[in-house]
Amino acid sequence: MTDPAELFAQLTTAFNQRAWPQAQQLADRLLPLAPRHPGVNYIAGIAYMQLEQLPQALEYLRRAGILEPTRADFAVQYAKALCAARRNRDARVVADRAMALSPGDPITLDTLGVVYTQIGEYGSAIAVFRQAASLAPTDASYRYNLATSLVAAGDLDDAEVEIEACLTLDPKYWRAHLTLAQLRRQTPASHHVERLESLLPQIAATDTTAQVCINMALAKECEDLADYPKAFTHLVHGKSAGGADRDYSIQRDEALFAAIAESFPEPRTDPTIGHPSGEPIFIIGMPRTGTTLVERIISSHPDVYSAGELLNFGMSLKFLSGSQTPPLIDSGTVVGARKVDWKLLGETYLASTRPATSHTPHFIDKLPHNFLYAGFIAQALPNAKIICLRRDPMDTCLSNFRQLFAPKSAYFDYSFDLLDTGRYYVLFDRLMAHWQRVLPGRILEVAYETLVDSQEASSRQLLEFCGLPWNDACMHFEANPTPVATASAVQVRAPIYRSALKRWKKYGPQLNELRDLLNEAGISIS
Repeated sequence: MTDPAELFAQLTTAFNQRAWPQAQQLADRLLPLAPRHPGVNYIAGIAYMQLEQLPQALEYLRRAGILEPTRADFAVQYAKALCAARRNRDARVVADRAMALSPGDPITLDTLGVVYTQIGEYGSAIAVFRQAASLAPTDASYRYNLATSLVAAGDLDDAEVEIEACLTLDPKYWRAHLTLAQLRRQTPASHHVERLESLLPQIAATDTTAQVCINMALAKECEDLADYPKAFTHLVHGKSAGGADRDYSIQRDEALFAAIAESFPEPRTDPTIGHPSGEPIFIIGMPRTGTTLVERIISSHPDVYSAGELLNFGMSLKFLSGSQTPPLIDSGTVVGARKVDWKLLGETYLASTRPATSHTPHFIDKLPHNFLYAGFIAQALPNAKIICLRRDPMDTCLSNFRQLFAPKSAYFDYSFDLLDTGRYYVLFDRLMAHWQRVLPGRILEVAYETLVDSQEASSRQLLEFCGLPWNDACMHFEANPTPVATASAVQVRAPIYRSALKRWKKYGPQLNELRDLLNEAGISIS
């Protein structure tokens, strides 16, 4: 039998070299010989987490924390695994326990800050990132992570200071250039175009991250400076680089949308089969259409808490469907979900949002792509409110194309190509028409343009639909102190503005193919 000490030395070497398959195999051999060794359980948990085998990762990291309860780094990695498993409630408890252990190394603090960010605790994240940055003042990544938390919390001035500090430490911290460009509206007197253009020749053709971030930053700044042809050129270059290896197929989405519509062929109006809770308010729609604006308006009401963009409903449906496929939603998951217990689905979803929810009469779930689940939501939660934002089709497609969404999310693969974005919009438009037919009266559709033109009337309509009494705070959503982690984090800190209306017309002939595509699909363009 191999000497345990020799196995442990090999395990430690594999861990330090980040050789995760080897570390997993060595841990599996060593654990029967040393089941109560905290270090072996810890390394096993990390290896399984890196290999995306979360059940084993969670169990080994849980054991490591029990066996060595004073190790903050053990607790932080357990919290990280809980986040990956979307167990945010447990992650918060473990993260707070780790913080109470006063971690003193910047790597552990930075990981803890990321955990707090992922569960929406931006105040705690800021404090932890500040501590990490003070302990390692020459590490650019800690300054950048601090800056992104400050943006979410609405402290844009301090965020700008931290981003510039990050770029001073590392001028090639590409993502920071994009965040800085998005932080404010650039002006002829204050912009970064020259600095960004000077970086382009330094970027290797194979450096996808740099190609995406610098071109997208230039697109944003050139648009602010009204150089629309140049902005569009950089936009196409940046999005093309980002989408090159994503293997997107519009046919796959067409099959998904068809399966969803086929699951609800006729109107369903039985309110007794789901969970009776009226807590949830779902705000859905294509991204970049005003969903965050509506969320801020409604969550300014004292009876409403904003839970953010939750994946919880889709994960609950996935679990109850029995589907074992990797995507959160696909045709197989939709077919399997047709036989779910609707009341159990509602209960499972609500339980997954606790304890963040339940302390106010209502909470908002603002995941735009929940429009895919509208039929399932209506059945599982017959008293929930569903609000769908609609925006000018051309503006919707352009806004999706000009946004760099979460890179690891398959929800947004369509957005790397302008015409794919148009095709996806057609699918969305047809699905919403289907929902209105089979879910009569369940979904309030709100036009972004109407909201901008008639803020008070639209706000009153929203509150009335949600069964809420009028509250003046809803007219001053920009004063809402709740953190924002969406692409609209900067915009919703200001009052309603009109500059985004008909933005597409400024791009002229660059959008002719998109306009033709939408027209051919029967979508009216004005």
